[in-house]
Amino acid sequence: MKKEKSTSLKSKLEDKKTNFTLKADDTKKRAYREGIESVEKSGIVKSAKQIGDKAPDFTLNNALGEPVSLSEYLKEGKVVLTWYRGGWCPYCNLTLNALQEELSNFKAQGANLIALTPELPDESISTSEKNDLAFEVLSDVGNKIAKEYGIVFELTDEVAGMYNQSFELNAHNGDASNQLPLAATYIIDQNGEIIYAFLDADYRNRAEPSELTSFLKNH
Repeated sequence: MKKEKSTSLKSKLEDKKTNFTLKADDTKKRAYREGIESVEKSGIVKSAKQIGDKAPDFTLNNALGEPVSLSEYLKEGKVVLTWYRGGWCPYCNLTLNALQEELSNFKAQGANLIALTPELPDESISTSEKNDLAFEVLSDVGNKIAKEYGIVFELTDEVAGMYNQSFELNAHNGDASNQLPLAATYIIDQNGEIIYAFLDADYRNRAEPSELTSFLKNH
């Protein structure tokens, strides 16, 4: 008998959205909704790096302080490159866990997974340990690399205030910019070209890990 497939990431994210809608007060719901609308209006989804573009190379330190470069990983095969906002984000933690579950399938297709976050290394290592992640989690402090990919946006003042009040976003990121990356996912082939791009103004929507595996199988 065929093994039952685990619950999709999308359905877990939908459950999280529903839970938020039931529990959050109207002020928070309005502020978060307006925050997403602000990202949509910015045009960032269209101006970010797209399929067919050259992926900017980078070298960043991993959670252990060791330098990791995209070009070195591309020598081994394709790279699934993904961004998450931080360990404070429940949607990000669900996504990281789902990617970890799918990791062996990426590797079976000759691809490696790299995750970038604007959080400081101490924060990213705790996220990595908390989620038992067996892939590279790199600190992109100041969103330097995210800016090269064109995926950085400014939080609205209201949302930034809420984030800083509830979990000290600026302390997590080590700066006062109130900027975050889209929760973007790219697949980069060995010549450095972007061959898959998931870009969405709504941080609650993420690339489905099993669909990334299917793409890798067919390309």
